[in-house]
Amino acid sequence: MPGEFTVHGVFVPTLLGLMLLAYVINSGLRVVLLRLGAYRCVWHPALFNVALYGLVLGGLFHLLRWMYS
Repeated sequence: MPGEFTVHGVFVPTLLGLMLLAYVINSGLRVVLLRLGAYRCVWHPALFNVALYGLVLGGLFHLLRWMYS
């Protein structure tokens, strides 16, 4: 897995790109779960959203590691 990539000559860490992608995916999942009414079964929605973000970021990280191995 590459440590960084360049954007117009500026080195950007790979983790930053993964974090931004995870945020976009998490925002979409939040909208879907809200429309499905899944937040009625959740005790603490903010804590659930943080945990969901961590799961999405971890999944993206492992997917990228699997692609580069």
